[in-house]
Amino acid sequence: MIRCRTYINAFVTWLETGRRWRCNICAQLNECPAPYFCHLDEEGRRRDRDQRPELSEGIVEFIAPSEYMVRPPQPPSYFFVIDVSATSVKSGMLKSVAAAISKSLDDLPGAPRTQVGFLTYDESVHYYSLKSGLANPQMLVVADLVELFVPAPDDLLVNLQESREVVDIFLQNLPSMFENNTSEAACLGPALKAAFTVTKHIGGKMCVFQSVLPTLGDGALTPRENNQIMGTPDEVKLLRPSVNWYKDTAIEFSRAQISVDMFLFPRAYIDVASLSELPKITAGTLHTYPGFNHNIDGHRFESELSRVLTQTTAFEAVMRIRCTRGMRINNFYGNFFVRGSDLLALPNCTSDSVFAFDLVHDEPNVTSSVVTVQSALLYTSSEGERRIRVVTQAIPVSSIGSEVIQSVDSDAVAALLAKQALDISIKSNLDNARVKLQQVCADLIRASKEGDKPRTVSGYAAPPMQQHHQSDDEIKSTPENLKLLPLYTLGLIKNVAFRGGTDVHPDERVHAMHRLLNMSVTDSKHFIYPRMFSLHDMGSSAGLPSNSEPSSEDDENVAGPDRIELPRVLNLTVDRLTSDGIFLLDNGLDMYLWVGRSSDSALLNSLFGTNSLEGSDMSQVKLFTSGNDFASRLNAIVTSLRENDTEQSLVAKVTIVREGDHGLESRFFWHLIEDRASFNGGTYSYSDFVQFVESSGSKGGMPPAAGPPGGPRGIPPPGPPGPPGPPGPPSHHGGVPTQRAQYSGIQPPSMNQGPPPPNQMRGPPPPGPPPGQQQYGAPTPGPPSSGPPSSGTRMHMGPPSGGPPPPGPPSYGQQHGQYGAPPVRRFVPFVSVIFRNKFNSYLKLHHFRGHRRGKWVIVDHR
Repeated sequence: MIRCRTYINAFVTWLETGRRWRCNICAQLNECPAPYFCHLDEEGRRRDRDQRPELSEGIVEFIAPSEYMVRPPQPPSYFFVIDVSATSVKSGMLKSVAAAISKSLDDLPGAPRTQVGFLTYDESVHYYSLKSGLANPQMLVVADLVELFVPAPDDLLVNLQESREVVDIFLQNLPSMFENNTSEAACLGPALKAAFTVTKHIGGKMCVFQSVLPTLGDGALTPRENNQIMGTPDEVKLLRPSVNWYKDTAIEFSRAQISVDMFLFPRAYIDVASLSELPKITAGTLHTYPGFNHNIDGHRFESELSRVLTQTTAFEAVMRIRCTRGMRINNFYGNFFVRGSDLLALPNCTSDSVFAFDLVHDEPNVTSSVVTVQSALLYTSSEGERRIRVVTQAIPVSSIGSEVIQSVDSDAVAALLAKQALDISIKSNLDNARVKLQQVCADLIRASKEGDKPRTVSGYAAPPMQQHHQSDDEIKSTPENLKLLPLYTLGLIKNVAFRGGTDVHPDERVHAMHRLLNMSVTDSKHFIYPRMFSLHDMGSSAGLPSNSEPSSEDDENVAGPDRIELPRVLNLTVDRLTSDGIFLLDNGLDMYLWVGRSSDSALLNSLFGTNSLEGSDMSQVKLFTSGNDFASRLNAIVTSLRENDTEQSLVAKVTIVREGDHGLESRFFWHLIEDRASFNGGTYSYSDFVQFVESSGSKGGMPPAAGPPGGPRGIPPPGPPGPPGPPGPPSHHGGVPTQRAQYSGIQPPSMNQGPPPPNQMRGPPPPGPPPGQQQYGAPTPGPPSSGPPSSGTRMHMGPPSGGPPPPGPPSYGQQHGQYGAPPVRRFVPFVSVIFRNKFNSYLKLHHFRGHRRGKWVIVDHR
C-alpha cells in the first residue's frame, strides 16, 4: 500500500528488473521492498506472479494486522426486539418469529462465540434474563418510558451455547406469553433505546419486528396519509421521513457497529418512510408483510428471517473505493452511512449486500489504457478474524464512441438507472424521476446512432477521434446490446416504485423503493420486467431437471441448483392472457397465479382439488404442491425460482388471481408493462414508447419537460402506430424477449407478438381516491377497462414470426487475453458500476465482465 493507499494488485507495472513498480491508481513510482523482490520474465512480469494471489487474481483477502483494529474482534451478536401488541398476537406474527428464530439457532454464524438476547414491548418494555443455570427465563418489566433503565445488564445478552436451554424455553413460551394481551400500542422508540444500551458495547445484528404505528415515547409517529396529494408532485412528502429521530438513532447505531434488519407487519398505515431510516443507514434490510396471516404468509416470512440470520455476514465493516487519477467516484447507492467523504460504514455486510456508484471524469483526458477501480472492505469474520477483501478491476477505455456504446450492458444500466431515479424521486418528486428515466434512455439511443461524432462528456470535450465512414442505415440502427433498454425503461416507469396514480399506498411504494435500491443486476431485471410463464400448455419436460449440459445460453431457461426447466415465457401484455389458460407471473418478490374462467377442469382439479373456481371463496382455496404430476412440476418451478447458490433458499408466496376478480386482477395488471397504464406519464404502450425513443434518437431531440394537457409528462402525443407483425409461432423459450416486428424502420426488442393499436386502452383504470384511510395491502377496487374475454376466446390471434435471435452478451471492448495491448488515445465518457458482495463465493463486478474475475483467496502477510 502506498501514498494513495492502493493495495498491490495484478495491474501494477513492474520496472527496472522488478526493483520498482508503478501504481495503477496514482501513477507513483515506488521501490520494491527487498523481501518482496522477484526478477521479471521476458514479458516484464514477475516470475512469481502465479504463486502470489495478489499479483494474479482480481479478488483477494488479506489478514489485517493489529493496526487495523480499533478494538479486539467482537463475537457475533444477535438481539431481537419484538412487538407483542394485540395485533402481533392475533396475526400469528409472534408464533412465526419464535419458530424461525428457534429453527435458525443451530446455524447462527460464530459458534461457539455467538451471543443472543431478546426484548419485547407494547406499552412498556420487557427485558429477559437468560443467564445460564436458570430453570426459566426471568421477565423484567420497565413501564417508565421517560426514565428508562436497564435492569440486570449482564444477563440480557448471553452466550448462546451456555444458555441454550433457557433460550429454547423462552422461544417455546413466547407465543403464549402474550395471548391475552389487549394493548394495541407499541413504544418502539424506547425499546430501541433499551436495546442499544444492552448491545452498544459489542455491536452486531438487531432484528426489529413491528406490527403497528409506534405512538408512545421517543420516535412516536402520527398517521399522515393524505389521499388528496396521492398522484401529485406533493406525494413525495409521504415518501420522506416525518421525523428525524429514526435517522439520528440510526447514525448512533452505526457508530456502535449495530445493524438493524426491520420486519414490518402492517394492517394499516405504519409510516415505512420514517422507519426505513434505521435499516438504510445501518446497512440493514427492510421486509414488509401487509395484512400478515400466519397460515398464509408464515412460511415465506420464516424462510426470509432464517436467511437473514444464517447467511454469511461480515461484522464491523468499512469500505472505500478508489479509482485511477483523472476519474472520481461521484455518488454511492445502497444502505450505508458515509463517514467523511468516501468511507462507507457497514456494521453488517452480507452475501446479499449490493452497492453501486457513478464513475465520472475529474480531468479532461485519461492517458492510461485502462481505468482501475479498487474496493477495499475491512471487516471482522464470524470467526473473529480481521480481514481486508480487495477487489481490483481494470476497465478498458477508448477514444471511439461506438466502442463505448458496444460495451454497454442494458441490464446493468437499467439497474443503475433505477437507483439514480430513486435518489431523484426522494430529492425532487416522482414526475422528475420518470422524466429522467425517459431522457437518459432517449439520450443513450441517440448517442448510439451518432456514431463517433465529437461530443462533450462530463463537462469536457472529448479528444479528437478516428473518423469512420458510416452510412445512414448504420447511423440509424440501434445496437443489439441496447435493444432491450427501452423495454426496461418502460418497466421502471410503470414499476410500483415509480408509477403514478392514486392506487399505490405510500408504505408499499417506500418498501419497493428500498428493495429496488438494494437489488443486484439480475434481481433488478426480474423486478423491472417480471417473467410470465404459460402453464396450461407447458411441455412435458417443464418442471423437471434439465438433461442438457450447463451453458450460459440456456441460463434463462432453467432455474435452481437442480436446473429445473422453465415453461415458455410470454411478453407482458393482456393480449397474451386467454380465458382457457393458467399463467404464473414472478417479479422476484411476489408470485401471481392467474387462472382463466374457462381453464381445463382437469388442471384445476390437479392444482386446487376443484373443477372450477367460480363461486369459490378464494381465501379458502389452496394450491396443491404434490399429489399429481402437474402440481408437483409446478411446485418444482416455483421452488426453483427462489433457489440460488446458498443454502438459505426462500419460500415463495403464490397469490391466486381468478379471472374477473377485479381487486386482485388490477394489481396483477400492474405488471403488464407493455400495455397502457392509466397514470400521468404511463399511458404509452411498449410500441408507442419505442417509437418515441427512436424518434428522439433519430432527430436528436430530448424528451420535453411536459406534454399536452392530460398527456404524460415528458412524452409527446403518440403518433401513428407501426404495422403489426404477421402471425406466427412463438420463437422465445424463457429469458428476456427476442426481437419483434419493425416500427418506423427499426427493430425494437421482440415480445413475440404484434403491437396492439395505440388507441386501445388496456389494464385497469385508475380508481378514485379511496374514502377515509386506505388499508395497506388490500387489493385495489375497480374493474379493469378490458381483460381477457370469456369462453376461452384468445385476445390475440398469434405472435409475429420470429425475428432475429435475442441479443447476446455484449462485447466489453478489450478482451481478457488482450489486456496489455498497445493503447490508442483513451477516453472514458461515463462508467457506472454495481458491486455485490458474495461472502460465500466472491465479490462480483457486474457491469464489466471478462477482466480478472478470478476466485478470491486469503493471503496472510503478517
